[in-house]
Amino acid sequence: MITIYSIKPLFQRALKPLLGFLFRVGATPNQVTVFTTLFSVGFGLYFAWAGRSSWWLMPIVFLVRMALNAIDGMLARQFQMQSRLGTYLNEMGDMVSDLFLYMPFAIEFPWLMGAVIGLSLFSEVAGILAAAIGEERRYDGPMGKSDRAFCLGSMGLLMAFGLVNDVWANVIFGSIAILICMTIFLRIRNALGKK
Repeated sequence: MITIYSIKPLFQRALKPLLGFLFRVGATPNQVTVFTTLFSVGFGLYFAWAGRSSWWLMPIVFLVRMALNAIDGMLARQFQMQSRLGTYLNEMGDMVSDLFLYMPFAIEFPWLMGAVIGLSLFSEVAGILAAAIGEERRYDGPMGKSDRAFCLGSMGLLMAFGLVNDVWANVIFGSIAILICMTIFLRIRNALGKK
């Protein structure tokens, strides 16, 4: 199944020049992870405060967040800086980032985004729990973190131009919720080896 996650290697190659710079200045993966979380929290709060005038920034913020998410892992692997603390920071930081970046949508569409936020957290837990049963962390499914970032970034742009009404919001967020449910199912099934 083709998802945004499928183009991750191409995205990572584009980030390699920045990776070398960060290593030379002494940046660590954990520092990048913490910065990413603070960046997401800060913009989530700003969006919640600024309202409709800031929707056009959503695609940019999600793209920057995706780039930083890729960089911390690349930095850890390429320069042998993996740590157990880094695993906690990465997984928990992602969930905190999601909560705050999804918050502006939840203010506009509380019931719909409440479901999307809850299911998003469950999908990440389903991926993480694969490691608890001795399998690799699961990233599969049609609506993973990168796919959600793409969809919500695009949604922010549509909202900036006033192109989303309640009917379209129901269709879009309902579709996202269904795809996240599929993602949860696939991650559990594949982790259990029932492919």
